[in-house]
Formats: sequence, C-alpha cells, structure tokens
Amino acid sequence: MNNYKTTFSIKRLWIILIVGMIFMFSILLLLGAQIYQQAPPIPNTVTTTSGELLFTRDDIETGQNVWQSIGGMEQGSIWGHGSYLAPDWSADWLHREAESLLKLLIQKAKAGLSVQQNTTLSKAALQIEMRLNTYNPDNGNITISDTRAVVIKQVQAHYVNLYTGSDEDSLALRRAYAFPVHGLLTDKEAKQLSAFYFWTAWGATTNRPGMDITYTSNWPHEPLVGNKPTTEILMWSIASVLLLLTAAGALITYYAKQFNVWQKEIEPEDGIAKSDIIDNTVITPSMQATAKYFWVVCAMFLVQVLLGIVTAHYAVEGQGLYGLPFAEYFPYSVTRTWHTQLAVLWIATAWLATGLYVAPMLSGKDPKFQVFGVNFLFISLLLIVIGSFVGQWAAVHRFIEDLTINFWFGHQGYEYVDLGRFWQIYLTIGLFLWVGLVLRGLWPVLQNKGGNSLIYLVVVSAIAIGLLYAAGLMWGQHTHISVMEYWRWWVVHLWVEGIFEVFATAIISLLFVRMGILRKSTATVMVLFATIIFLFGGVLGTFHHLYFSGTPTSVIAVGAMISSLEVVPLLVVGFEAYTRYKVEHIEVWENNYHWPFMFFASVLFWNFVGAGIFGFMINPPIALYYMQGLNTTANHGHAALFGVYGMLGLGLTLYCMRGLTDITFWNLKLIKISFWSLNIGLGMMTFLSLLPQGILQTYVSIEQGYSFARSAEFIQSPIMQTLVWARVPGDIVFSFGVVCFCWFVFKAFRPTKQLNEMKSK
Repeated sequence: MNNYKTTFSIKRLWIILIVGMIFMFSILLLLGAQIYQQAPPIPNTVTTTSGELLFTRDDIETGQNVWQSIGGMEQGSIWGHGSYLAPDWSADWLHREAESLLKLLIQKAKAGLSVQQNTTLSKAALQIEMRLNTYNPDNGNITISDTRAVVIKQVQAHYVNLYTGSDEDSLALRRAYAFPVHGLLTDKEAKQLSAFYFWTAWGATTNRPGMDITYTSNWPHEPLVGNKPTTEILMWSIASVLLLLTAAGALITYYAKQFNVWQKEIEPEDGIAKSDIIDNTVITPSMQATAKYFWVVCAMFLVQVLLGIVTAHYAVEGQGLYGLPFAEYFPYSVTRTWHTQLAVLWIATAWLATGLYVAPMLSGKDPKFQVFGVNFLFISLLLIVIGSFVGQWAAVHRFIEDLTINFWFGHQGYEYVDLGRFWQIYLTIGLFLWVGLVLRGLWPVLQNKGGNSLIYLVVVSAIAIGLLYAAGLMWGQHTHISVMEYWRWWVVHLWVEGIFEVFATAIISLLFVRMGILRKSTATVMVLFATIIFLFGGVLGTFHHLYFSGTPTSVIAVGAMISSLEVVPLLVVGFEAYTRYKVEHIEVWENNYHWPFMFFASVLFWNFVGAGIFGFMINPPIALYYMQGLNTTANHGHAALFGVYGMLGLGLTLYCMRGLTDITFWNLKLIKISFWSLNIGLGMMTFLSLLPQGILQTYVSIEQGYSFARSAEFIQSPIMQTLVWARVPGDIVFSFGVVCFCWFVFKAFRPTKQLNEMKSK
C-alpha cells in the first residue's frame, strides 16, 4: 500500500512539474515576443527641426558594437546592467543633457520674472522637451529641437573627449573610471559610441506612445526630467510582498506536516549502510580521467580570486596596483571580464566533472571511447578558456579593429557572456558533448526495469544545461539590446542560477541513495517537490532582471509577483539542513564525507542569506528602481554566486576526490582552515564592505538621483573609498582559504600518484 502511495505521489509530482514547466516557459516566450515588439525603436535618423542630421541608425548600431569591443558591460553599465566603477552611461548622458538643457532654458527665459519663476518654468519646459516622443514610425525619424541639439552636441563632445582627449579633466575622469590613460578610440568611433549612449538615454527619458511612462518605466531616478517610480511599480511591489508572505506561510505549513512523514521514511528500508560504498566501487579509467578537471578548477578558482582583488583595487587606484602601471596591460574591463567569466567557468567545470565522474560510478563501467570523450572535452574547455581570454584582451587593447571579427573572436561586451561568438558556439557544442558522455555513462542504469525518477531528473536537467546555454546564440552582432538582455538572462538566470542547481540537487540526492543513507522513494519525492517549488518561481523570475531594460510594463507585473516566489523555498532550508544532518551523522564511515557535507551545509546557509535575504532586498520593483547597478547587486552576486554555487562546486569536488584519492592522505587541518576562511572571508566581504557601499549608494540614489550614486564624484568620495578599503581584511581571509583549498587538493592527489607508481612496479 505504501509503495502504491509513493508511486502515485511521484507520478503526480512529475505531472505537476511537466505541465507547470510547459505553462511557465510558454509565458516566458509570450512576454519575450512582447519585448521584441515593444522595445524602444532604433531610429533611421535623428534630425533637428531645422533639418540638421545628428545621428543615423548606423551610428547607433556601430556605436553599440564599439561599446562591446572595449568591454561593454564590464566598464560601466547600460540601463543598470554591467559593472559598478564607471557610470551607468544611460543615466550619465541623461543627467548631463538635462542639466545643460536646463541652464540653456534659464538663460533664454523671459525677462520680468523672478529667478525662482524662471527656474520653475524652465524645469517644466525641460520635462516637456525631453519626455515628448517625436519618433515617426513612418520614416523612422526622431526630431529634436534646435535648442536641445546644441546641448546634445555638448554632451557628445564630453564623451569624445573622455575617450580620446588629453586635457587634464579627461585624464582625471579616465583615471577615476579605471580607463587606460591613453585613449584607444578614434574620434569617429567615439562619436559613434556617443550616439549609442544618446539613444539609450533617449529611451530612458522618452514616453512610450500614448503613455506617460518612459520606455524604461521611468528608470533611472532623475528628478530633472520627472523620472520617478510609477504607481504600478509601487503597487506590484506591495503585491509581491503579500504573495511572498502568503506562499511562505502555506509552504512552511505544508512542509512541516510532510516533514514528519519524510522523517519516518528517510532511512533506507534495510537501514543505513554499514560501510562506505566507495571502498567496493571500481574507479574506472574515465573516472580517473576527471582528476585533471578538478586540478583546473583549483587553478581557475585561484586566478579568479586574484583578478577579483585587482579589480576591486581599481576602485581606489584606477590606473595601477600599488604604483605599478597595471592598467596599461590589464585594464579594469579586462580583469573584470576574466574575473566574472572564471567565476562561472570554474564552478561549471566542477559540476560538469562531477557528472562525468558519477555516471560510470552508477553504472559500474565505462562505455566504449568514454575516456577519449572525457579527455577531448577537457582539451576543448582549455582551448575555449585560453582562446576567449586572449581574444578579449586583444579586443580591449584595440588589436582587433574590425567589429565583426571582434564579435566572433573578441569581446561581446555582455556580462557573463563576454566571450566571442566562435568560442560561445564551441562551448555550446562542448556542453552537448558533455550531455552525450553523461547519458552514455548512465545508459545501463536507464535500461533497468522500473526506472528511477532521480536518474531521469539528472538526465533531463543535463539536457537542459546544454539547451539553456544555447539560448545565448539567439542574438546577433546588431541585435537590439532589449532583445539581447532577454536572451542573456536565459543564460545567466536559467542556466547558471537555475538548471545547474536542479542538476546538483538531483545528483547529490542520487549519491546519497547510492551510498545507502537515504531512501530512494523519499529522496525522489523530496527532490521533485523541491524542483517544482524552485522552478515555479525561477523560470518567470527571470523577468525581475528586465524591469527597466526597455521592456513592456507586463514584465514588471509578472516579474514582481513570480520572482517573490523564488525566496519561498529558501525559508524551509532549516528542514533540509536537519534532514541532511540526520542522515550524515549516523555511521562512522560517514566521517569520510564530513567536509563535503560541511560545504553542502554552507550552501544552505548562503542560499538563505545570499540568494534569499540579499536577493529579495533588491528584487521588488520599487527596491530595484533605486538599487539596480549599485553595490547592493554586487553584494547579492558575491554571496549567492560563490556562497551557493561556488560552495556547491567545492563540495562536489571533495566528494569526487574521495574516490580519486586515498583519504588517509588528506590533510584535514588544511581543509578545515579553508572551509572556515572561505565562509568568514565571504561574510566579512559582504557585511563590512559591499553591503554598506550599496546601502549608502541607495540612500544617495533616492535623495539626489541615480546618476549621482554612480558618479566619479561620489564613488571617489572619502567614505566610499574607506568602505572599499574595508574589503581588504575579508579578501585576505578569503584568499587564504582559497590557497589552503588548492594546496589541499594538490597534496591529496600527489600521494595517490606515488602509490600508483609503486603498485605498477
């Protein structure tokens, strides 16, 4: 009777998951179609009322490509997406244009009025001038008044000077923004780049046809042009909090009731295994071949952290590293590109290697040519990393002048998807090769009668890993930036933050079942249930990244409501932590997995803090309206990306090392120091530096406008500089943990190699 109930429950959960995902992805695609249709139009021409040509479509699109080639989102941001040291170029242009136009209008004000009256009338005229939509869909022209054109030329001259000038003001700003001192753009390229900046600012200040909100839903906050939160932003924010509270209460109530049932049936029918399964497992040649993946994981992890330290230091010394002219060879846009890319690459490599290790372990044998496939994939990953990094460095230094060649082999300029299109395609092929290798390894298990839902979930999530990364191929060199952002977040949110977590959860539970410490039926129900509540918020939660990216207001409504549900499953991590503790501390042999289990436990903590608290702090539309692109985002990113996915990658690395190395040679003191240094260092980094910086910037963003919170004047202010320096202690502690982890891995693998050589003799 119990088996029937369990089978029925699993079947019902699969139906809910499949039907739910079809529905969620249908909505995701439907709203994506609206983004295509309602994105801010790129004009064929921008002309004055007197007929003077200011910009062409080619200027704007070429300017976008120039922006990409010099680092794009890795040096400043557009519509709030990108890096934090240089300004948000959309907000910066908007503020400079509005401020200059206001001065010009005041100068032209009528005589006989007081200064206050002139200022009030001029501000009203300014808002009418800049918010009025003069785009003509019939001929694709935007008409600008002659007065405004004078100001636009002044702002354009500022940007041309910024990128090419040699005067002291331009040099000072380049130092503050961590640009190379010697400008690398030509005057023509700088003008085209400024055309792109103008258009993004135009979309952020111009009302949509027939509406009184801009194409970016009144973002950024800019009092001069009347950009302030809309009523819808506030209402949907309130609704999202109410939905969160309702869903949280319902889930906790259900989980508490179901938890008692799961606890009674958590142990396998025959009790917890009395011995470590690895002791009786044959480590196949392909499993042995995954060892080099974990060596590379450590190397990339170490380099990524070193690059992060250099990148953070640029905020206080824009052109060097303690006096060394580092920026001339490795400017900020290069170090940040490599830092963010390596963060994704080393974590993904750890997870991919785990899949290659676990598949033959479960089936008990290697398929034909499996070792060749594992080695070929490894070489391909190395080529992708080295090739893409060389291309990005060459692009930023302007060694790749042709913008089409840059798109294919240089720097795409889009955060987390910076690698050239050729390398992006190569990596997509590599991921599908990985899917094939994992499926081949699992094939004997899949052929067993009766099936195994955990295996099926691993297979489905593995296939989804390949498919979701391929979403990054949906844009081209000249694709509208709103459309590109839609697909980019498929990769960043659904691939990095979403489906990999499902894969990891399923494979960890599968390993627990295989190890004999968790009942298969209970594990299956728990994993399917967790996957459902996670993906039901996660899929459409993608839209909370797109509130102000030139998307329709429906994106705010759906994103606000559904993204609040992403936090709900994190409220029951205490139940999951207790469950893991109960199954991980029964038999003596489980001490072999103490440190992998500890890293898995830290995942739960940082999931709640980094993804839950810090994530929801910026998720509601009213919060993100003021916080987007500030250090509140960096705070959430560091705590969630490393705290959750990084810790998970390290835990999986240690689990696989249990079979690849002799545990008697493990230096447990080293791994203990590493574990606590990483967690304490991450906590110091977030709470002592990134979070205070973000809160201070938010206050300024609300009080004075978004552009000032991102300006060189404020970023270089004494209090902000002090908070940047406050990151140093945490970075030192964290870096010490990284070095200890890498040294632990090196020492753990080295004795095994010596033992194998002794056995062969």
